[in-house]
Amino acid sequence: GNMVAMNKVVAIVSPGSAPIKRMMQAGKNEGLLIDLTSGRKTKAALVMDSGHIVLAAIAPETIAGRLAASRGLEAGTE
Repeated sequence: GNMVAMNKVVAIVSPGSAPIKRMMQAGKNEGLLIDLTSGRKTKAALVMDSGHIVLAAIAPETIAGRLAASRGLEAGTE
């Protein structure tokens, strides 16, 4: 039920690596972290052009595929 302005997304990343975890913690400390997981496991982090970090319970590949489909492209060709 949540939506994100995909034209504002700079990167879609997997939250498992240490640098991404540090980036998420820094975003939380600065008040720039937006959690859209509804209590589910975080599978993707979207880095926005405003510096906000949006957590999603959908895999990065799924998000990229939906974005590509909405733009009429194949996933991974951007």
